[in-house]
Amino acid sequence: MTERRRIDSWLSDMDGVLVHEGRPVPGADEFIKRLSESGKKFRVLTNNSIYTPRDLSVRLAGAGLDVPSGSIWTSAQATAQFLDDQRSGGSAYVIGEAGLTTALHEVGYVLTDLDPDYVVLGETRTYSFTQITRAIRLIESGARFIATNPDPIGPSTEGSLPACGAVAALITKATGVAPYFVGKPNPRMMRSALNEIEGHSETTAMIGDRMDTDIVSGMEAGLFTILVLTGVTQRHEIDRFPYRPSLVVDSVADLVDLI
Repeated sequence: MTERRRIDSWLSDMDGVLVHEGRPVPGADEFIKRLSESGKKFRVLTNNSIYTPRDLSVRLAGAGLDVPSGSIWTSAQATAQFLDDQRSGGSAYVIGEAGLTTALHEVGYVLTDLDPDYVVLGETRTYSFTQITRAIRLIESGARFIATNPDPIGPSTEGSLPACGAVAALITKATGVAPYFVGKPNPRMMRSALNEIEGHSETTAMIGDRMDTDIVSGMEAGLFTILVLTGVTQRHEIDRFPYRPSLVVDSVADLVDLI
C-alpha cells in the first residue's frame, strides 16, 4: 500500500460502494453527510448512462442518501463533454436513453440519423435491432463510433441484461470498427470528474468496489485509490491483479474519520 496522502476532494463509485441492489451500504449515509458538512468537493461516478443526474439523485434519496444532482457524474456526461471537446456543435446518431440524449443536447449536439459525425452507443433496457442495423450502416458510411462504457452486462431483478459493451462488440463484429469507450476504466472519466470539481490528482481519492474498473482507472489518473469490499472485488482476489489499491477497507463506513 502507498503512503496515505492528504485528501481534499473525493470521487466515489455508486453501485457497490454507496448502494447495493437498491439498498444503502451500511455507513453510506454518514459518509455522504460528513462529506457534505466538510465542504470538501466530491462527485459520485457511475458508468450507467440511462439516467440523468437528477434521476439518480432521486433514486439515491429513495435509498436514504442525500446526493445533489450536481454531485453526480455519469458516463453520459463524460461522453458529451468528450464530444464537445473533439467536435463542438456536432451531430450524433444515438442509441440510448434520456441520460445520454439529455447530456448531448446540453452541449449543443444535434441528434440525427442523416450523415451524423458520430454513432454514440449507450445503455438502454430495450436495444432495438433496427437501431443497431442503422448504426452499423452509418459507421460503414464513415460515422465515428463512440460508446459510453465497456460493461458487457447489467443487472436486473430477473438476472443479467446485455449492456453497452456487449452491443458494441456486435457492432464491431459487423463493421470491423472498434468504439472509443469514454467511461471507466478509461481514466478520462476520472479526469473529467476532477475538472468538474477543480480537484488535483495529488489530493483526490477514488473509492470503488472493482479492481478492473474503479481502481485501475483511478490509479492511471494518479489518484489515491480506495477499494471497498461491499461490491464486486473480494479481499482474496486483490492479489490476482498486477496493481494494488492505495488502501483497502471493509466499507465507506471506515472512511468517515478520513474526511
